[in-house]
Amino acid sequence: MSQLQFKLPEIDRELTKKAVESALEKYRFYLLTIPEEKLPRITASYSLIPPSNTNEFHSSTEEVVIDRIDGERERIEYIERIRRAVNRLGIRERELIIKRYLEEDEVFDYEIYNELGMSERKYYRLKARIFYKVAFILKLEVYK
Repeated sequence: MSQLQFKLPEIDRELTKKAVESALEKYRFYLLTIPEEKLPRITASYSLIPPSNTNEFHSSTEEVVIDRIDGERERIEYIERIRRAVNRLGIRERELIIKRYLEEDEVFDYEIYNELGMSERKYYRLKARIFYKVAFILKLEVYK
């Protein structure tokens, strides 16, 4: 009896890494364009929390204007998509991604692995694994 063989497509590591980095940079850029009250907060457990709804009153005219701002809505939805993806990671993985890519201030990898008390090699291995997870969650993986 012949055995069916299922071969998974090979992932292009470099292009997948670039796709994830691009998505995370886009997130950081979008944070600059969103009003502060709509930004997710970062908790002590390194979770991104969406803003809570308030009891603000909007007239129907204001609601129409708000609804027509498609660009802002798209940016908010993108931020939410990244937030959900990052929150699916383990706590150590979330901490690394948030500190390196999602906070306002840009930092370098060596600052993060020193702050986290990791060796450079362990940091880059973990980061590569995280990028694969994020790529699959966001459907950004690139195949050869």
